Amino acid sequence: MKQRWTTAAWSVIYLLLLLSLLTPFSIVTAFLLVLPVAILFAALNVKSFIFHVAPVWLAVALIHPVYVLMAAYFLIPGLMMGYGYRKRAPAMRVLKFGMATMLIELLLLLMIGTAFFQLNLGQYVDEIVQVTTAPLKEMGVNGGLAGKMTWTQEQTDVLSAMTMRMVPFAMIISAFLMTVITHALARPILNSMGFSVPAMKKAREWKLPRSLIWYYLIIVILDFASRGTDNGFLQMIVANATPLLQICFMIQALGFFFYLTHLRKWHPIVPFLVAVPIVLFPPMIIIGIMDLAFPLRQAFDKNNR
Repeated sequence: MKQRWTTAAWSVIYLLLLLSLLTPFSIVTAFLLVLPVAILFAALNVKSFIFHVAPVWLAVALIHPVYVLMAAYFLIPGLMMGYGYRKRAPAMRVLKFGMATMLIELLLLLMIGTAFFQLNLGQYVDEIVQVTTAPLKEMGVNGGLAGKMTWTQEQTDVLSAMTMRMVPFAMIISAFLMTVITHALARPILNSMGFSVPAMKKAREWKLPRSLIWYYLIIVILDFASRGTDNGFLQMIVANATPLLQICFMIQALGFFFYLTHLRKWHPIVPFLVAVPIVLFPPMIIIGIMDLAFPLRQAFDKNNR
């Protein structure tokens, strides 16, 4: 009986989250829309899942058809993650499948929008940048900032080009955040409902593939090769791959400090304090690179004996 009321409550939460998508709160609620689907699909059989979800879709369809399209987009990654939870799959595998599903959906939406609905992503991004930078130009002309700081149309064009170039990075980070947030919330919720969901590895056990070092070296070479050229494709690869690899090395560095804290029995707050300079001071990623390239953890482990 308790589980029945819990799943019914999540159906209501699902409805409220869908209705929030056309409100200013959508910037937050969009990251939560995979969660109710994953929880309901993991906790219920297919027939019961349809029984819980169908009334929600019917309700939002009566309000506005666009809600159904949005619900369909978030449904598929929710099903993938919920199926992984139901099968007790390792947490990392669930995250990989959820993130891959979201990225594939985004690419399909772009292809369909471009091919059938004349979507011009470049024009759309440019319009957003123009609207965003308009107050800066107004301040420069009318706010007494002339001669000190003026925002020109040329700067707007450069920002628009840079934003368009970083679209793949934004897509990957969005998919990553959605899956991580979903897993971080779904696991304790499902555990409280009596469903055992595997946890992620502890932070001190985080170890990324060593091949990332070679990828980083290739990107550095491509960066040098693309400078002074008009090869937009190479520049786009470098612009997107560089921050992604830097984030990976930051994660590796954090894992190293969690390991060191556990090994030396330091106060648990130490790795969280270290996280601040790692995130704010990019050269700190060298720690993550060294941890991947050399057996730093084994060396500290031997010295601790």
